[in-house]
Amino acid sequence: MGAQRHPAQSGAPGQGAEHVLVAFPGRHRSWAVWIANRLEAHGHRVTVHRWDPPREQKLEHALGDLLLARGRVLLVLSEWFFQLGPRQEGEWSEVLRGFVAANADRFAAVNLTSRPLLPATAVLEPADLWDVGEYEAERRLLARLSLTPAAAPPVPGGSSGTRYPNDQPAVWGEVPRRNNRFTGRDEILSELQQRLMDAERGTAACALVGTSGVGKTQIAAEYAHRFSSDYDVVWWVDSGRRGTQRDRLGELAVELGLSVGSEPTGRISAVREALRRGEPHGRWLLVFDGWEDVEDAARLLPRGGSGHVLVTARSHGWREVMDMLEVPVFGRAESTGYLLRRAPHISAEEADEVAAEFEDMPIQLAHAAAWLGESHMRVPEYLRRVRSGELSPLDQAAGPGEYPRHLLTSWSMVLNRLRQRDPRALELLMLCTSFTAGRIPLGLVRSLPASHLPERLRWIATDLPGWSRALEALADYSILVRGERSLPASAAEAPGRQQESVHMHGMVHSIVSRLTAGDDLGAYREVVRRVLAEADPADPADSRQWPRYAELLPHLDHAGVLESTEPRLQGLVLNCLLYCLNSGEYLVGIELAERIRERWSRLLAPEAQPMFELTTWQTTILRAHGRFQEAYELDRRALERLRAAEHPDEVTLMRTTNSLASDHRFLGRYAEALQLQREAVDMARRLLGPQEWTTLRNRHHLGASLRLSGRYHEAYEADRETLAQCEAVLRARHTTTLHSGTACARDLRLMGHYQEALARQEHVLRLHVQVLGEQHPQTLWARHNHILCLRRAGTDQHDIGAMLAALLEQRERVSGRNHYNTLALLTDYGNYLREHGDLSEAHDLIGEAEDGYRALVGRAHPVPTAMQSNAGLVMQAEGDRSGALNLFEQALIGLRTLLGDDHPVTLGCALNTTGGRSFTGRLHGAAELGRDTLGRARRVMGEDHPLTLSCMVALAWDLRSLGEREEASRVEEEALHRLTRTLGAQHPHTLSARQRRRPYWDYEPFLG
Repeated sequence: MGAQRHPAQSGAPGQGAEHVLVAFPGRHRSWAVWIANRLEAHGHRVTVHRWDPPREQKLEHALGDLLLARGRVLLVLSEWFFQLGPRQEGEWSEVLRGFVAANADRFAAVNLTSRPLLPATAVLEPADLWDVGEYEAERRLLARLSLTPAAAPPVPGGSSGTRYPNDQPAVWGEVPRRNNRFTGRDEILSELQQRLMDAERGTAACALVGTSGVGKTQIAAEYAHRFSSDYDVVWWVDSGRRGTQRDRLGELAVELGLSVGSEPTGRISAVREALRRGEPHGRWLLVFDGWEDVEDAARLLPRGGSGHVLVTARSHGWREVMDMLEVPVFGRAESTGYLLRRAPHISAEEADEVAAEFEDMPIQLAHAAAWLGESHMRVPEYLRRVRSGELSPLDQAAGPGEYPRHLLTSWSMVLNRLRQRDPRALELLMLCTSFTAGRIPLGLVRSLPASHLPERLRWIATDLPGWSRALEALADYSILVRGERSLPASAAEAPGRQQESVHMHGMVHSIVSRLTAGDDLGAYREVVRRVLAEADPADPADSRQWPRYAELLPHLDHAGVLESTEPRLQGLVLNCLLYCLNSGEYLVGIELAERIRERWSRLLAPEAQPMFELTTWQTTILRAHGRFQEAYELDRRALERLRAAEHPDEVTLMRTTNSLASDHRFLGRYAEALQLQREAVDMARRLLGPQEWTTLRNRHHLGASLRLSGRYHEAYEADRETLAQCEAVLRARHTTTLHSGTACARDLRLMGHYQEALARQEHVLRLHVQVLGEQHPQTLWARHNHILCLRRAGTDQHDIGAMLAALLEQRERVSGRNHYNTLALLTDYGNYLREHGDLSEAHDLIGEAEDGYRALVGRAHPVPTAMQSNAGLVMQAEGDRSGALNLFEQALIGLRTLLGDDHPVTLGCALNTTGGRSFTGRLHGAAELGRDTLGRARRVMGEDHPLTLSCMVALAWDLRSLGEREEASRVEEEALHRLTRTLGAQHPHTLSARQRRRPYWDYEPFLG
C-alpha cells in the first residue's frame, strides 16, 4: 500500500491539528484506515504507511526512518507486528529498550491482540483496542495520543463509510478462515486493490491466474479479510463445480433478503440485479474460487454496480473477460521469511536453501515449514532425506509419476510423523481423501451414530475435543484449511445447524491419496458412503433441498458410490440425477448419467430395475437439453428388452413406453407418439389409478401429443380433465398443476378462443411467479405463452415487442441461445418484428431459428419444414415474391408428406402459399388452392376459427382478382360477419379484413 496521505475532514493546521504517521503491517490495513478516518474526523492530518522493512536492514535504522515524518509515529501492534522480517526477539527487545525508549515522546502504539507481547513493548504504552466497541476504541486512541476530541464528536465511520474492523460486513459468506500464517504477498494484494478501485464503475473485476499450488485461493481469502471494512457484502463461491457454484451464488439472494423462490437460475438473476442496483448494499465483493469455465461468465457475473468481483483460476482465458493478474511463486524474501517465522530455529541461509529446493512454490513451502517447525529437525538432515527419496513402508506403492520424488518424500515424512504422534489426525486425513478434493462437508461424519462407524473411528462421534485436536493438527501442517458453513435451516437436519467443512487443495489431495494407496482405504470410503446416504434428503423435487444435493454430488464418484449395488446408495445416485433435472443443471446431469451408466453396466444386468430407472431419467434430461436422438435410442432398446422379457415389471413398462412416446414427439413422429402415449395412459390408469401423479403426468403428455397432431379440441378436453384432477389431488400451486394450466391456455389459443386463453394464462402466470420465481424455465414458458395470448387477443395495452425482447434475454441466460425453447422465442419475436416492419432483424432471427432447428432435429421434421413458411413471409415482405413462393411451395409439399393435408400447420402454410401465388400472378392456382384449403379448414378447425376465416378473406381476394366479384363479395361479407361476432369489431384481424389486406399465417414452432 505504501505511504498514503489523507486530507483532513475538519479542523485546520495551526488550530490544534497534529500530524500522525500510522505504521502498520499489511495484515492490519483495515485498522490503519479506521484509525486514520477517526483522527481526521477530529481535525488531524494522517499518513498511513505499510511497514515491513527487509530483514537485512537494521531495525534501529528502519524505525529511525519513521521519525523522518513530522509529528507522532503510531505503531499498530499485535503478535504479527513482531514477526515482520522476521527478526529475533532479542533484536526487538534491544531496540525497544534503547532507540525507542530514547525517542518515547515520538512513538505511540495501539495493541490489537490479547496475547502477551514482548515485555519491552511497555515502553510504547500501547492502548488496547482489542475486543472493545468502536466508541471506546476511539476514546482510547485519542487518549493515547493526548489529543482533544472535537467539540462536536463526529459519528463513527463518518461519510467515508469506513467500518470499525471488529464489526463484520452485513453479509459474510463462507470466506475461509483467515490464515494466521499468511505471509508476504503485500505487493500483489496492493496491486489487486488498486486495480479494483481504479476500474470504471460496473467493470471492477480481476482474475488471479496462476499454476496449481501457487497460492491463489490464499491471496483471495487474505484480500477478503484485509479489505473487509471496504465492503458491506463479502460472498465466497466455490466454483470448482458448476452445480455447486450456481447454488452457492443463488444462496446470496436469501442473505440479501430478496423475495425469490429456490430455483438457482431465478435466484442468480435476482442477485445480479440487486448487485447492479446496489440494493440493499452498494459495496460488495464476490469471490469465485477455482472458476475455469470462462464461457459461463456472461450468465453469472454481475453487470454494473459499484462492487468488485475476484476470480481465481488457472486458465489465462480470463484475460478476454476481465482484468487479469498473474500470480507468481513467492519471491525469495517471502519464502525465507515464511520459513523463518514457522521454524525459527533455522538460519536465514538454511531457509534460502529450502526455498531453492522447492522453487519458492507456496504450497510446498507451507508443508516444509510446518514439518521443520514441528519436528525441529535440522535443515541438512531434512534436505538429505528429501533428496535421497527415503520412502517408508507407508508409501512404497508410490512409484514415479507427475510429482518429483523429493516432493513425495517430504510429504511421506509428514504422514509418518502423524502416524507416530497423532494417529487420529492421520485417520481423519484418510477420511478426507475418501471425499473429493476441494470443499469437504466433513461435519456430516459426526452426525453418524458411533455404532455406524468402524471401531477405530468411533471416537469421531463421541470425542469432540479429540476431533478438534485432529483437525488443528492437519491445519497446522497446512494439509487442509478449516471453515464453517451454515446451511439454510430447511436444508439442514436442524435449524441453524453449523456444518463444519474443510478445504483440501487438489495437489495435496492427490499426493496424500497416492502416498496412502497401500493402506486399507475400504473402511474409510465405506464411512463416506454411509455419510452421503444419511445426508440424502430423499426429495430432489423440493427446491429447498437443492443446496444439499449440490454439496453431495461431487463426492459420489470418488467415494465409490457409483460402484455400489446397495439399493440405498443407488437411490442416492438417482436422486442426485433428478436434482440435476429439476434444477435445470442439464449438462451436469448428462455427464453424471453417463458415468452412472458406465459403472452400472459392469455391475448390473441390462434387465435390472435400477438400469431402467436410470434410462427413464437419463433420457428425460437428454430431451430437456435437446439431444432427442440419443434419448430415443436408449428408450427404444429399453422397451425392446422389456417386451422380450417373460414377466416384465408393468410399471417399468409403462414408464418406458411413456418416455419413448416423448422421444417420438420431439422427433416429429406424432402418430407413433400418440399411439404409444395412449398405451402409457391406459397402463397408468390400470396400474396406479386415475389420480396418481404418474398417471397425471402421462395424461399431460397425451395432451401434448394430441396438440402436435393438430387435434386441438381433443387436446383441450384431455388437458382440462388432467387439470381438474391435478387441482383436486395436487392442489392449485403444484408445479404439475401449473404446467397443466399453461397447456389448457395454449389449447384455447390454438382453438381461436383468444380472450379465454388470455384470462386463463394471466392467472397461471401469476401462480408460476409466486411458486417458482421469475427465472424458472417453466415460468419463462408460461410467460412466453402469455405474450402470445396477448398478441392473438389483439390488445394494444402492452408493448409486445419489448416484452418479447426482455423474455428473449431471460431465456437465453437460462437455457442458452441454441435451446429449442429459445429457438421458439426467436421465431415468435421474428414474426412480430416482420409484422411491424423491422425486416432486417426479423430476417436474422427467423434464419437463426430455422438453422437451429435443423441442427437439432434434421430437415425431415415438421418444425424446420414449417419454418420455411415463416422465412417466406419475410422474403415476401422484402419484395422477393418469387423466392417467397418457392419457400411456401416447398414447405407445403413437405408438410403434406409429414403431417397430411388436413393438419392445421399444413393448412396455415397453404394459406401463405395462396398469397404467394396471388402476388406472383398465378391467380387461378391461388384460387384453386384457396377453395381446397377453406373446405379442409371448415372440417378440421370449424366455421368460426380464425384460420378458417382468414382462408375466406384470402379466397375473396383471389376471386375478386379473377373478376368473380359476386362470389367474392358474398364470401367476404360472411367472413366479416363471423370475425366481428367471434373476435370483435376492433380486433386487428377484423380491421385488416375490412381494409382488404391479404391475410397470412404465422407458424409458432413447438417441439414437445
